[in-house]
Amino acid sequence: MKGLKILSMGLALVLMLGCNAIKNANNKQKGAVIGASGGAVVGGVIGNNVGKGNTVLGAIIGGVVGGVAGGYIGDRMDRQAERIEEEVPGAEVTRVGEGINVTFTEEAGVYFDTNKDEVKGTSGETLQRLAGIFQEYPKTIILIEGHTDSAGPEEYNMDLSRRRAQSVANYLIGQGVDASRFTVKWYGETQPRADNSTPEGKAKNRRVELGIIASEALKEEARQETGN
Repeated sequence: MKGLKILSMGLALVLMLGCNAIKNANNKQKGAVIGASGGAVVGGVIGNNVGKGNTVLGAIIGGVVGGVAGGYIGDRMDRQAERIEEEVPGAEVTRVGEGINVTFTEEAGVYFDTNKDEVKGTSGETLQRLAGIFQEYPKTIILIEGHTDSAGPEEYNMDLSRRRAQSVANYLIGQGVDASRFTVKWYGETQPRADNSTPEGKAKNRRVELGIIASEALKEEARQETGN
């Protein structure tokens, strides 16, 4: 997966679970090992490190199936992540556990005018490509989170993050993606990824994040196919 980021969990898993083999595991193998060895524990550790509340990464890890079925799911997520990385400009794609984390900032991928929430221009083209990939992989749940920098009143930023996240969901639904697949959340300025004291940091914090996890239909398919 050229350019695709993989969240490194090898060392933490070795320390907690004593499983050296995980260090060199590929994504498919990680999906199997994590759940079989204690995915809930790993999920708690990662959740504590990515911010308060039910963040995208916390939700991805919290949905781990594990075992051979988890490997089956991981394999399909590998393929979907590759498609997003190749076809969607401006998407920062990270494979983690049995899911995918996709981030769009105001400087890359999905743009919003200042204090606005309308999807337009090249942002629409980006989301059209993403919608096409979602339709290729229908057995997934899509989590959408809105975030802002710390400029402006906190209450206003919370509402702005809500409107932008919902705008992205509405656009994807308008492109034919089933509305039942979406969960939308918003956090305003409460979960920064970078330093809000710099223009560069603020740009990274003004973002929409997506999490892609297995639906119950995909989990059941994995169990049936693997006998897990």
